[in-house]
Amino acid sequence: MAALKPQTLILILFIILFSCQAPLEEPPQAPIGLIDSEKLSFQLDTLYTQLENPWGMAWLPDGRMLVTERKGEILVFEDDQFSGNRLNGVPEIHHVNQAGLLDIQLHPEHDQNGWIYIAYAKAVEGGGATAIMRFKLQENEMVEKEDLIVTTPAHPAGRHYGSRIVFDNENYLYFSNGDRGDNPDNAQNLSNSHGKIHRIHDDGRIPADNPFLEESGAVASIWTYGNRNPQGLLYDAENDRIWEIDHGPRGGDEINLIERGNNYGWPVITYGIDYDGSVISEETEKEGMEQPIHYWDPSIAPCGSMLVTSDLYPNWKGNLLIGALAAQHINRVELDGTSYVGEERLLQDIGRVRHVAQGPDGYIYAITEGSGLLVRIIPEE
Repeated sequence: MAALKPQTLILILFIILFSCQAPLEEPPQAPIGLIDSEKLSFQLDTLYTQLENPWGMAWLPDGRMLVTERKGEILVFEDDQFSGNRLNGVPEIHHVNQAGLLDIQLHPEHDQNGWIYIAYAKAVEGGGATAIMRFKLQENEMVEKEDLIVTTPAHPAGRHYGSRIVFDNENYLYFSNGDRGDNPDNAQNLSNSHGKIHRIHDDGRIPADNPFLEESGAVASIWTYGNRNPQGLLYDAENDRIWEIDHGPRGGDEINLIERGNNYGWPVITYGIDYDGSVISEETEKEGMEQPIHYWDPSIAPCGSMLVTSDLYPNWKGNLLIGALAAQHINRVELDGTSYVGEERLLQDIGRVRHVAQGPDGYIYAITEGSGLLVRIIPEE
């Protein structure tokens, strides 16, 4: 038998080695065709597949859609397609781990005043701080930029930033700010901004009826405290209610009804344990601390959320839709007033659902990490 040439041997070895490799894991894909859920059949319209770490969505009156990327970009979509454009003038971002450019919302009277708001991790001395900035647009240029509030103290790391923005019927602005992770007791300390929901006027002024305005040493913008990592915040305009979705540790994700001055307990009470399995607290209830209307154990890692008000989804109206990161689905929660009724998992394994929002066209949109998707839910007629 003739000896094999060295080049042939190398080729054979390469083929053997390559064939022994595990197949590359494909990222999750959006399902195709009709999807049946408990109360609605729908299809998914996949609009984009190359997102990285998206966070927020907002729609301009001219129909353009803005999507924030945590690394510090705001993508512009036109006619349901990525235009290739990004907004110019994004401020310097403290992009570390979970910190970066986060939520984006239009002022309720944007048609009259042109204001757009972002929550972002501002690069400051000592690390990063959650900041709320407002700006206007001239074509794709951010102009008249103004930081309305910057949280304290600065923190060098990048965990537990929150952070969502909502407006109520009186145009008060609420934003969520996480506890920063390595010091959970921040959430119980009124002298710092972390682990709180804050309330300000739309121009950054502190409202005269904020609950801790007269308390010595307290941060004047605090509305509630004892919140861990509130990555979901939504406003029910019809009932004048604010819901907070708190991203817990291992177990202990919460849905909370946010009310003036309340203490939501973290880390004194919790239904979760630490990531290493150690006990955070032996207590799940304590006088003076609010109970969630629902909690998850094991954790789903909840994030951005919305309330369904569109007539396009009659059997979902009044439901909460909550993006799940670790559990990779959209969680549909049914409510009876302020009481939890039940839930359903939609689009399992679609990717890490970072946010869910209802567009001005009445359709529901979702953005994902890992799979990098922007999708629209189309109900069956």
